Amino acid sequence: MTVNKVGKDIPEMYAAQYGVFDGELANIKDYQESTRKIHPVKPRDKKLLGSLREAIEKTGLKDGMTISFHHHFREGDFVINMVMDEIAKMGFKNLTIAPSSIANIHEPLIGHIKKGVVTNITSSGLRDKVGAAISEGILDNPVVIRSHGGRARAIVRGDIHIDVAFLGAPSSDEYGNVNGSHGRTACGSLGYAMVDAKYADQVVVITDSLMPYPNTPISIPQTDVDYVVLVDAIGDPEGIAKGATRFTKNPKELLIAEYAAKVITNSPYYKQGFSFQTGTGGASLAVSRFLKEAMINDKITASFALGGITNAMVELLEEGLVEKIIDVQDFDHPSAISLGKNANHYEVDAIMYASPLSKGSVINQLDTAILSALEIDTDFNVNVITGSDGIIRGASGGHSDTSAACKMSLVISPLIRGRIPTIVDTVNTVVTPGSSVDVVVTELGIAINPAREDLIKHFKTLDVPQFTIDQLKDIAYSIVGSPDPIEYGDKVVALIEYRDGTIIDVVKNV
Repeated sequence: MTVNKVGKDIPEMYAAQYGVFDGELANIKDYQESTRKIHPVKPRDKKLLGSLREAIEKTGLKDGMTISFHHHFREGDFVINMVMDEIAKMGFKNLTIAPSSIANIHEPLIGHIKKGVVTNITSSGLRDKVGAAISEGILDNPVVIRSHGGRARAIVRGDIHIDVAFLGAPSSDEYGNVNGSHGRTACGSLGYAMVDAKYADQVVVITDSLMPYPNTPISIPQTDVDYVVLVDAIGDPEGIAKGATRFTKNPKELLIAEYAAKVITNSPYYKQGFSFQTGTGGASLAVSRFLKEAMINDKITASFALGGITNAMVELLEEGLVEKIIDVQDFDHPSAISLGKNANHYEVDAIMYASPLSKGSVINQLDTAILSALEIDTDFNVNVITGSDGIIRGASGGHSDTSAACKMSLVISPLIRGRIPTIVDTVNTVVTPGSSVDVVVTELGIAINPAREDLIKHFKTLDVPQFTIDQLKDIAYSIVGSPDPIEYGDKVVALIEYRDGTIIDVVKNV
């Protein structure tokens, strides 16, 4: 075993293959970009094919290859199941799948794993029954969990080589010009898909809305697309927002949001032209509402807002409180439509959003970010992957990316969730190191990372209760008791990559 910077034991075989986490910037070094094979399209060649099967045949897919998908349709996605079912019928085996994330709707993947169609997975997260099956050890090889910025880095650097990308397109013309703001299944930004399209050897666009040429605006250009397939439906628009965006009336969440907003508006970063990213949960959306009130009262506007975008953010843009939105993913229909109609609503790919090995990602310009957590420990390490039972049920997302890059990161969480403490001695799984977390916000009050002496000094007179992280943990334990240790097996079922490609933790079977 090799012990990494956050004190986690990493098995030697994975330490040798990936390296181990040694600090936020320890592995940010020069590198050579990946290369891809290009099959030139001649003047009379047609890209529009008659069926998904024909497209799979045309790509020359073989056993053992890597295929990718995007998750912009979230719980409304039909594409992964559609493609994998067809691939299974055609008899392919031993495939690696590299979707940007896996949702509850992708439960049929379990059957493909059991039959040997899928033998390796890399993704940002695993939900519900797929996560539970992985936690039980259904795969021989561990899943590799990467952040959104880490996945972009891995594709660009060649750590993930995509043989064929199957990309759902809300709208496309016959030559493969794609956007996500038009069509029956508009999902808005295609920021994660854009990376796959740029670096995959072959790209199959699957659409249910075929447009006249040229289909503009262009998110994914024809120069990155090999084939186009028209199907009846690529997804359910209602599923895009499912479980992601809700306005809370929960007093606990509202208090967390009020405290978080006070931290932001009383911070040294709150001034004309500041920038921020908030999440999509109830408390995070409430932070946006509190911020809106403060910005109106203080006559302050933000230069830009970033991240997964919701209608709450679009309203700030249209009311002139936010000058620009930079968008890698949309979480509801109004924000998807805004991308197509608002000149100051910009689509970016995941490289520009958060890759640690780009020539400067947008998160490097963030003043503050609101992030959630399943668990936070007394070293400020954060877990967003495994539940209190040790089962994989979450996603790395952009958590470690934004928290490392912004000037002040806020992790918001109730002190107790379902009679389980969220502030603990040691988190089950480290996704974001404590060195990236500046302020923890609960309904009781806040805890500032001792490493941020500047913030401790600045917030001395802040009208919010302040505790040490150990005090918050002790209060949580006094209410519900100390959590029982989880009984893990010996099999490693998931590798948690830090955004730079090193291993920050592993997950074992439960």
